[in-house]
Amino acid sequence: MAVGLIDCNNFYVSCERVFNPRLLNRPVVVLSNNDGNVVARSNEAKALGIEMGAPVHLMKDLIKTHGVYVLSSNYTLYGDMSARVKEVLGHFSPEVEPYSIDECFLNLSGFEPNRLDSYGREIKETVERWTGIPVTVGIAPTKSLAKIANKIAKKSAKAAGVLNLVNSPYMDQALARIDAGDVWGVGSAYETLLK
Repeated sequence: MAVGLIDCNNFYVSCERVFNPRLLNRPVVVLSNNDGNVVARSNEAKALGIEMGAPVHLMKDLIKTHGVYVLSSNYTLYGDMSARVKEVLGHFSPEVEPYSIDECFLNLSGFEPNRLDSYGREIKETVERWTGIPVTVGIAPTKSLAKIANKIAKKSAKAAGVLNLVNSPYMDQALARIDAGDVWGVGSAYETLLK
């Protein structure tokens, strides 16, 4: 069994960048429906310490000082770009299971385990080339492990956006890097019990 989790990076910001290249490599935030709170951030905005959900009115000085681009959300655009990404993913697996607007599971059963790394890189490169949306790919024997692989792939320079844990000798090392509360489906009460 092999499951892939494809997660679009900084999705709302990435969608905006596809149609407005001047936003590339700049701090960008996208605001909630009422333009009150931050609902998406570029990596550059995260590096400035801008938190998810932060009220924009409390950040006026930071925004001005660092030239942060502040955008209203455009859910029609995000829905369209999500559909485009899912269409591309359909070329890689007959079973694409949307999890959210920016995440999909792929059934990768039947693929040779030693080819999954290169297949994951092909998925990543194709989605980015065809849609302009950068993605991270986590591959593992289960959905929960695929989410963990994806989370590690996002932060690991060595993984470069793709991590395959199917038949991996590094599974224990990967799991040791994750807090129980960061495992998909583990809430705070269950996290306490596990600890």
